[in-house]
Amino acid sequence: MTRGWGLGVGAWGMNAGTSGEVPTSRSKSPSPEAPTPRPFISVCNLEKSFPQADGRLYVLRRIALDIAQGEFVTIMGPSGAGKSTLLSVLGMLEGDWTGEYRLLEHEVHKLKPKDRVALGKRYVGFVFQQYHLIDDLTVAENLAIPLSYRDVKASEREAAVADTLDRFGIVAKKNLYPSQLSGGQQQLVGVARAIIHRPALLLDDEPTGNLHSTQGKEIMELFRELNAAGTTIVQVTHSEENAKYGNRVVQLKDGWIVT
Repeated sequence: MTRGWGLGVGAWGMNAGTSGEVPTSRSKSPSPEAPTPRPFISVCNLEKSFPQADGRLYVLRRIALDIAQGEFVTIMGPSGAGKSTLLSVLGMLEGDWTGEYRLLEHEVHKLKPKDRVALGKRYVGFVFQQYHLIDDLTVAENLAIPLSYRDVKASEREAAVADTLDRFGIVAKKNLYPSQLSGGQQQLVGVARAIIHRPALLLDDEPTGNLHSTQGKEIMELFRELNAAGTTIVQVTHSEENAKYGNRVVQLKDGWIVT
């Protein structure tokens, strides 16, 4: 399940950096300092709240967070801290928030809802805690959905789905519907669907919560390979073991970043 995928931002023509002439050895002028790379994700003063009788209930408070291209960031904290909400905002699945959010050169906070959806489809793969498979589609049809957002030929979609089914060991399940799968099997399909279109940004909400330990380790090793190939990953987890696969931990408590 963890053979090379050839994924990452480079696969979609999204390599960061600027072009320019390389000074020759004969040049006497000092080389200019390279500009500081723009963060892949930049969030500033992000807040999410809901109205209630005595005011507003804040789920996220003044979140400021930069994530570099190719980072593997883990978000941790107690239940109710706002972890999944923050992940949903980053995945452009939440619309009612305030503050600034930039993804590469895109100012997400200024985009219309339909444009946010389009941007998410272009860049993001999302592993949902509750799977969110489409009930009236088979496993194979669920896997094909992200590919349909891109101009991928039908023959290439079929080949990608077949390869993914094989890599995840779920070929025998391809014609089954989600209701016919166990929780762990639905989780595997959810992970496979999130990465089949080679997203530049992979967001994982408790990605191994319903898998046994061996499967969970295989999935985390796969994420490590994707990250090594250039995919930026943000995961939400309670697992200290899963957190070790990342290179940075962000702690949330009561909607605030505390580390």
